[in-house]
Amino acid sequence: MKVKNFNKGFIPCAIISLVIIVFGIVGFFTKGINLGLDFKPGLIEEIRVAPPVATLSYEGPAKITVDLSDGQMDLVISGLGATNETRAYNFNQYATVQALADEVNKSGDVKMTVKNGSFDTTKLFLDSAVSNMLSTNDLYIYPAGTSDITTDDVRAALAGVAGVDVKQLGSGADASYQIRMGATKESSQEELQSAVNQKLYSKFGKEQVAIIKTDFIGAGMSSSIASKSILMFVCVIVLIWAYAAIRFHWDFALGSVVALIHDVLIMFTFIVWTQMEFTTTVLAAVLTIVGYSINATVVILDRIRYNLRMMPNVKSFNEILNQSLTDTLTRSILTTVTTLFAVVSMFVFTTGSIKDFSLALIVGLISGMYSSIFISSAFISFSRRNWKAEYGVHHSLKRENVGELQLS
Repeated sequence: MKVKNFNKGFIPCAIISLVIIVFGIVGFFTKGINLGLDFKPGLIEEIRVAPPVATLSYEGPAKITVDLSDGQMDLVISGLGATNETRAYNFNQYATVQALADEVNKSGDVKMTVKNGSFDTTKLFLDSAVSNMLSTNDLYIYPAGTSDITTDDVRAALAGVAGVDVKQLGSGADASYQIRMGATKESSQEELQSAVNQKLYSKFGKEQVAIIKTDFIGAGMSSSIASKSILMFVCVIVLIWAYAAIRFHWDFALGSVVALIHDVLIMFTFIVWTQMEFTTTVLAAVLTIVGYSINATVVILDRIRYNLRMMPNVKSFNEILNQSLTDTLTRSILTTVTTLFAVVSMFVFTTGSIKDFSLALIVGLISGMYSSIFISSAFISFSRRNWKAEYGVHHSLKRENVGELQLS
């Protein structure tokens, strides 16, 4: 393969990267980072608004727990004076709510009252905000995808609550609404939930609001997660630098770290300007790219070390760089492209936090390939601008009296 003059692109690429990073810094101060609940104290509640299709009730001495999952409804019966058993109703056998109710009512003790029996049973759910014990209260059963409520309707219902953000999750039959509300040190989960839920009940009716999931993180916990995340990132960078310094040379190691920091800053620029929610899932994507990027860079550094041995008569270090980058170019592209196939598929066919994770990975993969070729190499090229062939792998120390340099 003809040797390509990669060194001609070092300065233009460094300028482009610098402009993007400055753009990200401007965005940080003007837009800020959309911190998720992991890093910002508050409440996240996922709801659906739909009329219930049935009600489960029971009067008796036993304790009955209701579970709707994995394509079936389970009634777990226990307690003194009762026969301990689990009644399982598979939705493949009872395709409609009416068919399910007819079977449940055969027991004689549990009563399932149908309000709309024509609905499919495959995506029924319960309100997680209430107990799933029938001995405590009646339970409403809700169907997915039956409401014409929009995101704007939910926002209007919560208009009087300060610091609330609403967004839709999923679409069609799987659509739900995520409500986020910031907290102070004095705020409790019960206070925040009450402020949100009372508004929703007032607007849509208590029977029609089903809580799918609720998460709450206090101020102390969120600050602890943030500080530990920063410490973890610093430790990763230091360990990577130490590894590369021991295996290669200090300026090779520093070039690797510069490329890693570059990739992280590029990803944060994307996160800032798209206002992607920054959660521990997105942080995991950033750390994944750090590991992926150093792997791509190490392959190039290993080739540089090999070519230092095989090209003893070169006049400049850029000749070795260009040869090494040419040798590894195909490998770098193919590795990134094949990985992108899997990540893009994950982005297309998933939703929620996994979709954010895969989108962050896509940006990081492209940036990682670019930085391993142009950013780390540009730094090493600059640090060895006065390099001579007799220095070998070393930065500038001339071994005049030691003889031929032995490269490890």
